[in-house]
Amino acid sequence: MLLMFIPIGIVIDVSEKVNRMIENDVPFSEIALYYLQFTIYFANLLFPIFLFLSVIWFTSKLANNTEIIAILSSGISFTRFLRPYLIGATIVSIFVLLMGFFLVPWASEGFNDFRYTYLSRKKQTRETANVFRQISANEFIYVSNFNPETKVAFNFTIEKFKGDQLESKLSVGRLRYNAKDSSYTMFNYTKRTVGPLGDKLESATKKDTVFNFDLEDLTPVVYVAETLTLGELNSFIEKERQRGSSNINTYLVVLYKKYSIPVSAFILTIIAVAVSSMKRRGGMGMNLAIGIVLAFAFIFFDKIFGTLAEKSSFPPIIAVWFPNIVFGILAIYLLRNAKR
Repeated sequence: MLLMFIPIGIVIDVSEKVNRMIENDVPFSEIALYYLQFTIYFANLLFPIFLFLSVIWFTSKLANNTEIIAILSSGISFTRFLRPYLIGATIVSIFVLLMGFFLVPWASEGFNDFRYTYLSRKKQTRETANVFRQISANEFIYVSNFNPETKVAFNFTIEKFKGDQLESKLSVGRLRYNAKDSSYTMFNYTKRTVGPLGDKLESATKKDTVFNFDLEDLTPVVYVAETLTLGELNSFIEKERQRGSSNINTYLVVLYKKYSIPVSAFILTIIAVAVSSMKRRGGMGMNLAIGIVLAFAFIFFDKIFGTLAEKSSFPPIIAVWFPNIVFGILAIYLLRNAKR
């Protein structure tokens, strides 16, 4: 199934992006690496569906050749018949689980970086725009543009609050990061400190200082969670939780999906066996049709609840595991009918 669908995806992707690759003079080595990462990224993303369709195709062939009837008629129980499928799903799931922890983050980072660098309508400067972050319980930063290549930010602001009251506000026209000593150079900065009897103003053309945030806080966070290994992701989430980040649900969805994908493989394997083990009048085509409908239903639930968790206060753990719960109940029902 991977060899069938991934090349189709690559051909479609090439046809859509070949003109932009030629315009940007993308080296062939970069393109080859991109499609390697493309394969890993989408194989992991669609792994449960590929496994589901594979099991339906294989089991339908057994059913059409009347082999399943012969196996069950010989006295072998349906549970024993199901065992090799579960062993196979276990082996593949462990492999995919380890891939999701360590290999997929590398592929995701390269995949997204390539698209941003060579395929985006912007040039290769990779400037970020309108970045707003909460760096602690009472501090917020904003930057209108940040260039990761030169490590220079424009229109930078850091605000410190005490409760609901503004305590101080620092505005900088241009901010440059100094990698040598991890300091920052401020150009055209002003600082306003709010006092009970009056505000205190401070300004200078140039000044070196140290801030309590990381340089990564100025970079986009759209897909940062996907590029982190398991240990890095746990540390990152804890750090963002302490800061009161508004994107915490997005990161939790990525974390929980690393564990839910292998579980969904078991559930979909049981459903696939239960659906395709009966010999139907429509043959393999009918089983595949039923399988494709169920696969799209699973993807629908997964996307809807994933987006719901990211964009609202809906608990991420429920959103990620809800499709598995629903299809797990369906698997139990179909399995009981198949045994009969």
